Amino acid sequence: MFAPAVDDPSVGNLTVRFWGARGSFPATGTEFARFGGNTSCVEIRLGDRMFIVDAGSGFIKAGDALMGNVPSRIDILFSHLHHDHVSGFPFFAPALAGHCGIRTYCGNLGGESAQNALDAMFSPPLFPVTLAAFPTRFEHFGFKAGETLRFGDAEIATCPLFHPGGATGYRFDHGGRRVCYISDIEHTDPWPASHLVRFCKGADLVIYDSMYTTAEYAMFKGWGHSTWNAGLALCKAAGVSRMAAFHHYPLHNDNDLDAIEAEIAAASPGSFVAREGQSLVFTPKMVLANAIAG
Repeated sequence: MFAPAVDDPSVGNLTVRFWGARGSFPATGTEFARFGGNTSCVEIRLGDRMFIVDAGSGFIKAGDALMGNVPSRIDILFSHLHHDHVSGFPFFAPALAGHCGIRTYCGNLGGESAQNALDAMFSPPLFPVTLAAFPTRFEHFGFKAGETLRFGDAEIATCPLFHPGGATGYRFDHGGRRVCYISDIEHTDPWPASHLVRFCKGADLVIYDSMYTTAEYAMFKGWGHSTWNAGLALCKAAGVSRMAAFHHYPLHNDNDLDAIEAEIAAASPGSFVAREGQSLVFTPKMVLANAIAG
């Protein structure tokens, strides 16, 4: 039989922290201070289990923050391997100190891992040393986007995204909460795509590639990115509570993003433009506890 619904304190929270929210390349200067200038990196914790999605320049700040309490293993989920999603990889303080093992997961290479690509990128003449010289042990795993990743008691669903060379979306479910990471993606016609609606169904938060305004997108169609308008259309169709506009165009300064956020919030109260350093905490929903009649 089922007992009445109860809170399960053992589940812990689902937490999200943005370490980098820019796309293409970092943005510097005082006009980018409030939203931040680092490229894609998001820390997601399912209770005590930590994942990091993408290792752009924001990955450096994530590593610095972890140095006081480094997990024994860190799992990095790559959406894909374009430079703005891997540029921080060799500057991650826990890896430089040898304080943890690092596992990477990549789903857009037909089942191949990221190892060969990362070894090529971070070796002479493009980089002064190889990753093999680091004191940390790296392990690299490949999968095909659409497969489910399993980490002990945690399962992470994945989804292929329309982007040059392919990309992978991730869905995190924990304690009755759901967060989806959908970057990098270009919206298609018709939109929203039915498989993405199913993938994001009922999420508490969708982190969505909102690189361009609608006017800008007309100039960059085919480049593999989307708009906040398309993101909100997906969220509405999927019954999503909130959207975080992400992968900001690097030339959009704080004033530009303020104006975009005002439009987003008016269209979807509670939705926002992601800021570097911003954290969100999703407490567990009421859950049903199994009970066996004695």
